[in-house]
Amino acid sequence: MRNMPTRIPKRLVGRTLIDFAADRPREFVELCEKEYDARIARVTDAVLDSGCAVVFLTGPSSSGKTTSARRLADSIRNAGRRSEVISLDDFFVGEGRYPKRPDGADDYECIEALDIPVLQACLRDLAETGECDMPLFDFLTQLPKAERRHVDCRDGVAIIEGLHAFNPILTNHLPASVVLLVYAGMREEYCDAAGARVLATRDLRLARRITRDSLFRGHGADFTLDLWPHVCQSENKYIKAFKNRADLVLDTSLSYEPGLWGNVLLPMMEQMAPDSPHAARLASLCAQLRPFTPIHQDLVPESSILREFIGWNS
Repeated sequence: MRNMPTRIPKRLVGRTLIDFAADRPREFVELCEKEYDARIARVTDAVLDSGCAVVFLTGPSSSGKTTSARRLADSIRNAGRRSEVISLDDFFVGEGRYPKRPDGADDYECIEALDIPVLQACLRDLAETGECDMPLFDFLTQLPKAERRHVDCRDGVAIIEGLHAFNPILTNHLPASVVLLVYAGMREEYCDAAGARVLATRDLRLARRITRDSLFRGHGADFTLDLWPHVCQSENKYIKAFKNRADLVLDTSLSYEPGLWGNVLLPMMEQMAPDSPHAARLASLCAQLRPFTPIHQDLVPESSILREFIGWNS
């Protein structure tokens, strides 16, 4: 496994970066974004140097894997090679065919929720010819669409993005020489001056998820916090179990974002009913974020990975 480290010092709640964030917040944001751009560039170089035709990219919930996959494809295209992102979500079997959980509910997260034969055929076509005709999934009807999408990555790189991207069921039937596995995850630690961790990356991902669910999915913080333990269990079962297969690790941390989420989550805490079973959890998360210098969301560039969670201005 090859890590793509950040050059920004890890200590944020000491005096190393907090003064910089307070005195020059715009420059601080720009520095962090440039570091992320540099990580994408290094992964791009590694992908192209490998000569692989198919990149499998995964990461835990709200790690930014969707945006990272797009940014990687853009970077590969800017280098003069074809590249397209293929979401595993388009291979869902659809309503009436999902496996069941023990309680009888549809299980959308197990790998059997995907149409494995169709997916394997598309991956084989991409590995052998660089082209495939893949399905498209309609999330409103919960069924595959009638039309298909033609993907052309001849002499380029197809990027397969999703929860199960590292599962051997998808990768082991392909020649090892054409496959590269990239894990997108938050790697930065946030510590006080004594070196003690004050904020876990899983909590930052929770802040991202609460914000996105509220803005784009119509769910309040109660809904996300109620679902979060199941999300974490699924990560452990379907993602982290295969994490050691990664050829490359892409750090999706941005050092300024704890200050961003403090601003965003505080109003949600004030709106939550005091008797909510999740009130204490949200208050604890906000307390963890409070020591960080506030960063206004207007400072977040439109191209930032964080726009996946807070939305775009235009």
